[in-house]
Amino acid sequence: MERGASEHLEAHGMSDWEELYQAGETRWEKGTPHPELIAFLRRCPLRGRVLVPGCGFGHDVRAVAATADEVVGLDIAPSAIAGAKNHPSIGGERYVRGDFFALPAAMRGAFDWVFEHTCFCAIPPERRDEYVAAVAGALAPGGRLFAVFYMTPDMDPGEEGPPFGSTPEELDGRFGGAFETVAEWTPTGTHPGREGRELCRVMIRK
Repeated sequence: MERGASEHLEAHGMSDWEELYQAGETRWEKGTPHPELIAFLRRCPLRGRVLVPGCGFGHDVRAVAATADEVVGLDIAPSAIAGAKNHPSIGGERYVRGDFFALPAAMRGAFDWVFEHTCFCAIPPERRDEYVAAVAGALAPGGRLFAVFYMTPDMDPGEEGPPFGSTPEELDGRFGGAFETVAEWTPTGTHPGREGRELCRVMIRK
């Protein structure tokens, strides 16, 4: 999520993503997969079952589908899911409308990987522990989270999100109980305007 829609969200509520899609206020939609995801897939093709929460129009989902056995793109907004389904299928992807904080039983403990990109930064910080629990709950034991965290280091101290900023120390504190970080790096490629604002991590569910 990027600057420009925050006033709308503040006025209408964080859950009202559907209004943003219908109004065309979707600045987080870049029309292509994240460049660092493409680079990562070349080095480490994701296999098995993969969940992409907050998938939007599914650009990252389709990139992952080129290597994984099954990819589920999850989004709370019906228009996001409809838009994702309008794109040609790559293979093992499907799209589900749903709330990441209330996954159905069939999706709990069912995934080998979760891919994070702009979902964590879009939710209010007070719900971030719920997010961590949702990721851990979606993964099978030993499952992995690959995340491109949007850190917004140049955010003004009084500026309100979304996106909501973060720090490596916050990530350590929130994820450390349920996950072990096995890799961390600054992406070499990203969408224009996000240079120096992101941090990649691979974490294993304990």
